[in-house]
Amino acid sequence: MSPDESTGAAPEQADRSLLADLLERSRLYRTGKDYRDLLDFVTRLRNFAPFNALLLQIQKPGLAYAASEYDWRTRFNRTIKPHARPLLILWPFGPVALVYDVQDTEGDPLPEDVTQTFHATGPMDEDALDTAIKAVRKCGVYVTAVDLGDQWAGEIKIGRRSTDKKERPDYRVAINQNHEVNVRFVTLVHELGHLFLGHCGPDKYLRIEQRPRLKPNIEELEAESLAYLVCKRRGIASKSESYLAEFVKPDTTIDSLDLYQLTKAAGQVEAALNIAAHTLFEPRKKDASPPSELKG
Repeated sequence: MSPDESTGAAPEQADRSLLADLLERSRLYRTGKDYRDLLDFVTRLRNFAPFNALLLQIQKPGLAYAASEYDWRTRFNRTIKPHARPLLILWPFGPVALVYDVQDTEGDPLPEDVTQTFHATGPMDEDALDTAIKAVRKCGVYVTAVDLGDQWAGEIKIGRRSTDKKERPDYRVAINQNHEVNVRFVTLVHELGHLFLGHCGPDKYLRIEQRPRLKPNIEELEAESLAYLVCKRRGIASKSESYLAEFVKPDTTIDSLDLYQLTKAAGQVEAALNIAAHTLFEPRKKDASPPSELKG
């Protein structure tokens, strides 16, 4: 399952251990440039949750697009080539699932958004932003527009954190109404990033766990990294790129960043905004056995 679908500490610990082991064994993403390349990849593979996109990049760097055998067959009318090597992702409500690189398929021509590495879905507009603002109300996040100068973008304040899974919290996000609509959306994502990254503290209703307190600059870096991921996956360029450029230097390391937490939170933000995309899988039967490729 995707990390934001975890139902307890044990599954999340298993996910984190898996990621840590993959990163350690591959020795990837130790420099700032590697980190930026990783973020770029996760933004491109928008049909997977950010955490699963990260797993796929670790398994096959340079991957352009992947989908399940069912997705390739039903949505793209393509089949898997003989002897194709499957890639593993975390299965919703189960252990793992298999997906395949586009290069390991054959059939009908591919749609434009698959063949183009950077596919833009178009600029944000007022209606789309309003829809996003309404969506996050279900999470107990209420957005207001404020009239302030250009140097101030937004902030999030805690009205009430939830200590019970059934108690909706109360968070207030203020956004500068004088900014262009794309900037306002990026600001909203940035502030939601602070929330779901745990910078505002734990929250039972939103399944946000307690994290050690980070330095302010690291919190900002995490939130901007998340905004970069989520917004670019929607085809929106943001100020995050220039902010990250200050961090991404050849001699910069990223040991202080928690990539598991970052990609998990990005998935939660996408879900809160109701913009999450999903790869299709064949409906799972009750007590189904693992895919044949996984059997001994």
